[in-house]
Amino acid sequence: MDGDAGLRRRPGSLLRRAAAGRLAVVPLLLFVAVAFGIPAVAMAYGAFTTNTSSTPGTPSAFTSGNLSASLQGGYLTALIGSVKLSATSALIATVGGLLLAQAVVTSRFQALRHAVLSASGVLANFGGVPLAFAFIATLGNAGVLTTRLHLQDAGWSLYTFWGLNLVYLYFLVPLMVLSVLPSLDGLRRQWREAAQNNGATTWQYWRHVALPVLAPSLLGGFVLLFGTAFAAYATAAAMVGASVPLITLQIANALNGNVAADAGNVALAMSLDMVVIAVLVMAVYLPLQRRSARWLV
Repeated sequence: MDGDAGLRRRPGSLLRRAAAGRLAVVPLLLFVAVAFGIPAVAMAYGAFTTNTSSTPGTPSAFTSGNLSASLQGGYLTALIGSVKLSATSALIATVGGLLLAQAVVTSRFQALRHAVLSASGVLANFGGVPLAFAFIATLGNAGVLTTRLHLQDAGWSLYTFWGLNLVYLYFLVPLMVLSVLPSLDGLRRQWREAAQNNGATTWQYWRHVALPVLAPSLLGGFVLLFGTAFAAYATAAAMVGASVPLITLQIANALNGNVAADAGNVALAMSLDMVVIAVLVMAVYLPLQRRSARWLV
């Protein structure tokens, strides 16, 4: 009888726990609504409106002209430049981060693993103006290595597309190491032993076993690095200025009135373009993460 009474009371306790769990999420939902929802609505409203008169307080008219302008001319060139820069640096960092993480995983020295993880945690968050100034002092036109190694005679310039790629790799490679290291740890030793027992070489093991299992994690890491590079602003603004067309720099110039006095709404439209690309990136990233988690549990 006591067991029957416990079964009757159990649904009520489960409902109370579920209600408590929903209430615990309310602060998070409020924070998301205030920190992300309101700015997103304001951005979308500004992207599709324009002031019909220069007089303050006049009503705004809805238009798609801002969005059309954000996808033409120099704005479109900057958007394509940001996509190219982000894709190139993310691809190089994915390969470099995978090789470095694999070297750490196969190393017998735990001190090396701890050192690499600690350094990666610091360097992955080291960006912005300090990083730009560090590279300018090292590899700029009057940098230490540039002058001592006479790099300018070989055609080197830090203030170019590939120079900015090099700077981005400084924080993208450590971020990739942190992202892919758990997946490499999840590779079963039995899989390699089974492949070796069946006569497979190291290359065949990686081609037919390890890389297919790691593919979702690698693609997810690439997407994460792409989004990080795509949203970066301070490093490029302090280092290259307008010499490399980027969408984040165009948005800043439009908001500051450096392009046109009334380009603020076009800047919001360019921000909306970035949000759309970011949503597409996340739509690819989340399923890949779930798929890799099923393999590497």
